[in-house]
Amino acid sequence: MDILKSIVNCLSPHAQREFSYWYNSAANFENLKAELDGLKDERESIQRRVSEAERKSEKIEEKVEKWLVNANKSIEQAAEFIQDEEKANERCLMGLFPNWITRYQHGKKAETEKEALFKLREEAERFDDRISYRTIPEEIWLKSHKGYEAFKSRRSTLEAIKNALIDVNVSVIGVYGMGGIGKTTLVKKVARQAMEDKHFDMVVFSEVSQTPDIKQIQQEIAEKLGLELHEEVKSRRASRLFERLRNEKKILVVLDNIWKHLDLETVGIPFGEDHKGCKLLLTARDRSVLLKMGSKDNFLINNLNKEEAWRLFKMMAGDDVENRELKSTAIDVARACGGLPIALTTVAKALRSKSLHEWKNSLRELRTPSMVNFEGVSAETYSSIELSFNHLKGEQVQKIFQLCSLMGNSIHTLDLFKYSMGLGIFQGVNKMEDARDKLYALVHELRDSCLLLEGDSNERFSMHDVVRDVAISIACRHQHVFSVRNEDVWDWPDDDALRKCNSVSLRNNSNREFPEGLECPNLQFLYISLKDSSREVSAVK
Repeated sequence: MDILKSIVNCLSPHAQREFSYWYNSAANFENLKAELDGLKDERESIQRRVSEAERKSEKIEEKVEKWLVNANKSIEQAAEFIQDEEKANERCLMGLFPNWITRYQHGKKAETEKEALFKLREEAERFDDRISYRTIPEEIWLKSHKGYEAFKSRRSTLEAIKNALIDVNVSVIGVYGMGGIGKTTLVKKVARQAMEDKHFDMVVFSEVSQTPDIKQIQQEIAEKLGLELHEEVKSRRASRLFERLRNEKKILVVLDNIWKHLDLETVGIPFGEDHKGCKLLLTARDRSVLLKMGSKDNFLINNLNKEEAWRLFKMMAGDDVENRELKSTAIDVARACGGLPIALTTVAKALRSKSLHEWKNSLRELRTPSMVNFEGVSAETYSSIELSFNHLKGEQVQKIFQLCSLMGNSIHTLDLFKYSMGLGIFQGVNKMEDARDKLYALVHELRDSCLLLEGDSNERFSMHDVVRDVAISIACRHQHVFSVRNEDVWDWPDDDALRKCNSVSLRNNSNREFPEGLECPNLQFLYISLKDSSREVSAVK
């Protein structure tokens, strides 16, 4: 052995290295197996972190994705080589002498494979904790054309709004019309088309509602921009939002369902000379509100004509309405809806697959003027929604519908589940899992009836403000409910009414004090949200 070492020492460095492949073949093979085990452990660690990041909807760094591909390929090659080596570990001449050439070749390849695996492990160590990053998910409505129907009577209005959006001299565009006419659906279609045509780099949407919450509007817009607002003071939040919006070269801000003048500077939205790349698309019931907010280009959305109304109604009610026996009554029902999309859809869904007697009875109800006069809600709309409510199957789904009307604009399924359980709506259901399944089924039924709207996620949904108004009106008439929304000054009911009251909902109000000696012995549900506060207080008896 000493003689062999002396001979090797006399060789050139290159020759020594080549000789080591033969001499250290067995050691190289064992080192490769150890390195392979180490890389497998590293791959599993990276893959776990990647899976966790994907569950959070984060984007994986491109270099990490490439590393995983290379690691999987190298591990597969090394494992295959080791398996082949173990099978081919033979000796020539009946096992008396080793196969020197094979030993050299395998020793060299083992060393090469080991170095490649080692480099991959080194590369993984440089990732640290940075394997993914947060992205701003595109809103569902921007990707889906669901819910929009192209009506000929609105085509010119749609084109006019689209032209206004690309007019460099126009910074604020308004769309107005009565509640339930389809303003939100139309502006979403316009915004979606503008994004597809590359007129804007980004679109952000926020519902202002009858009860505007400045902080909530700021938060909605900021989240869609990837901006975190930690400040509590509205003016500081507005300043940060203002600067962030100015960084966007071409952005469309959609403010939906505006009931009264909203100070854009207070929110933190630049427009006009402050930022010509920021366009505003507003919807309101009253044109005067849009004018006060600086919108000179305002477009009125009218009711559908008879042909369009029948087309939408038939689409929602199903082909049964073409039945000779039913068709004339169905046409009269559709006409009684007054060309309002929200009335047409709710009534059609309620009467789908119903008998002729039910259709005729519903027509009589629709033609009976409502005794309730709600501001901004037509008699046709009120009757249509009340009819849909009456056609809901079972007391449970009606209670869930009315409970939703007493909650905030954006309703979380978990909150609704807690309140439903507390109120004992799911009588006879003994398991939490069964009760949750029941709630999801009822919410799905209300969505199918067009009485609830889809939200930003699968766990959230909302209610059209017109539907909410009617639902609260029904609850106040029949169930001793007291509800106040967006009022700075209001009075409590008299003592006798309060003693009968079983539900109280105070949303976005300024009155922060309860009267002394308040007696509500029958109160089962209390919901409070105050103006300029994201906190909500609720109690269930």
